[in-house]
Amino acid sequence: MPDGRRGQVFSVDPLAIFDFSPVGSLIRRLLARMRRSIVRFLLVRRQVPDWPLLQDRLAEAVDFVTQAKQAHWNAKGPNFLALDELFDQVYEHASEHVDLIAERIVQLGGTTEGMLRVGASRSRLPKYPVSIAHGGEYAQALSHSLACFGEEVRAGIDKADEIRDRDTVDILTQISRSVDKALRFPEAHAQ
Repeated sequence: MPDGRRGQVFSVDPLAIFDFSPVGSLIRRLLARMRRSIVRFLLVRRQVPDWPLLQDRLAEAVDFVTQAKQAHWNAKGPNFLALDELFDQVYEHASEHVDLIAERIVQLGGTTEGMLRVGASRSRLPKYPVSIAHGGEYAQALSHSLACFGEEVRAGIDKADEIRDRDTVDILTQISRSVDKALRFPEAHAQ
């Protein structure tokens, strides 16, 4: 606002209108709390710009998704219908894990590396055998990979907890619970 002299402007705090009322005081405190939360979020984001831990879990999740689809496409035998449905459900759940991990990487300011080629080079899961032919063998191979994926996710929980990234801990814990729950079905078919 001009104060009478040409070209000079004085500044006004836009929140000054809140200084003289109890509601205004409350609004100021809320805004200050929001600023602190935003600053904390940005600091965490700067600390882990491209977190290898999550990239590795993403690679393993992508690898497992392809293994589940391989089992789904090639299931044979007297229990075909049950196995086909089981493997499709495992695939659907694993796809949700891929999305959760990839979205967290982006939330932290990183770029996802979820391509199959990257997943193949980074994944610690056992290589899925392509020579198996019986439905029970598919279930056994898939349950072994799922158990290994669960172990890697739990190791990721510990690492995320070390750097105090509670949101990543929550996401990985959610995935770990889902993996443990899903593991009993292929294990039952493998016996």
